[in-house]
Amino acid sequence: MTNLQNCLDTASIYVGTYAKYNNGSLYGEWLNLSDYSDYDELLTAIYKVHSDESDPEFMFQDYEHCELFEKLGLISECHLSSEIYEIADQINDSGHDLEVFEAYLDCVGRMDFQSVYDGVTNYYIGEYSDDETFAQYMLEDDIPESFPNHIYIDWESTARNLMYDYFESGGYYFKS
Repeated sequence: MTNLQNCLDTASIYVGTYAKYNNGSLYGEWLNLSDYSDYDELLTAIYKVHSDESDPEFMFQDYEHCELFEKLGLISECHLSSEIYEIADQINDSGHDLEVFEAYLDCVGRMDFQSVYDGVTNYYIGEYSDDETFAQYMLEDDIPESFPNHIYIDWESTARNLMYDYFESGGYYFKS
């Protein structure tokens, strides 16, 4: 089980500036996001690294983080979202693994975090090994106990038809 706090624990950015880069210098520092309690504290540290410039334009020349940060547009070469810590807290408090959020985003494409959060909260069903297992889980309550054992259910075909109303990524299933 992974969560975004673990992701913050492993998230780091290499912060340089465009002025230094344009003058042939790659000087900067690696900063671990988990070393700071919030975005403002991180920003203060970034300014401290580049205190030799009066108005530094930060360049995030390299970063290591979970895919969700990039997919949500929270980090890029020229941008680090001020919402990154709040989003981390929301995911940690959601009760869902980080992978569920990543899977939902894989299914629906690029969107803002609140839409992803609402989608996971409202449409997440669970994790299953394959579509057939998911179909059996979804329909087992509809099969009466007196169902004759000589009747065969084609779970592959049933799953294929059922998946018109659901989507899946990495074994995580959602209502569409």
